[in-house]
Amino acid sequence: MSTTGALCVASDAVSFRPPQNTTGSNRPYHGPPRKPLVGITPDGTLRPDGSLQLELKGCYADAVARAGGLPVVLPWTEDRSVLEGYLDRVSAVVVTGGAFDVPPEAYGQVAREGLGTLKPGRTAFESALLQEALKRGLPVLGICGGMQLLNVVLGGTLHQDILREGPRARDHEQKHDKAQPAHPVDVKEGTQLAECVGKGQLMVNSTHHQAVAQVGQNVVVSAVAPDGVVEGIESTAHPFAVGVQWHPETLVQSMPAHLGVYKALVVRARDMRR
Repeated sequence: MSTTGALCVASDAVSFRPPQNTTGSNRPYHGPPRKPLVGITPDGTLRPDGSLQLELKGCYADAVARAGGLPVVLPWTEDRSVLEGYLDRVSAVVVTGGAFDVPPEAYGQVAREGLGTLKPGRTAFESALLQEALKRGLPVLGICGGMQLLNVVLGGTLHQDILREGPRARDHEQKHDKAQPAHPVDVKEGTQLAECVGKGQLMVNSTHHQAVAQVGQNVVVSAVAPDGVVEGIESTAHPFAVGVQWHPETLVQSMPAHLGVYKALVVRARDMRR
């Protein structure tokens, strides 16, 4: 039986009597602060029957929960009212990565050799979600392909395939366990990313073949790989709009510092709802 309150039975009604204030002050007791809702975008695949199956790797939700947030999945939608309903309720947004590319038409280019699989439905949803979240000033975090899309939404462009278009780029699709790092990045001093994970060298994993080319409006580069590939970006025109090219959520066990990206997002999310 719960001890948090008691039922008062009257002749014609049942009402709930809240617990008495035991704090010793005259202020009402409100309990622990509510965890902020953090919306996470899922991937999706078409089933043989033509239906869409949405999928989310558990490490994204686990990272948000470890950071103190309450993760919720945001299914794709073309309904603007549903999208706005999501953003009425969540306090932050994580745009995840996946094995697909951003359509080059989204940043004023045509398809070239090296372009991979496209998921126009997902990209359209995530683009609209990011645009509205940024308009509202909600904290946003772009992971891998989510960082690339954040740059595009903010007016930037991408290398469609870094081995073909990057002047010095090496292969950034590691073959070993993604829970282990592959190469270092240089995190720039004075950036929000440096506040999250520390400045200077940081070892990261690597699962991409596209990368930021021209940064968007009011976007600064916050981390760079030794071969010059952009590994982190952030907007100076928004409270918290950060993107990382790697997957910190899969490194939190081996390198706990990576959880700092999600912790910073949750702190900003909590501040939004105060």
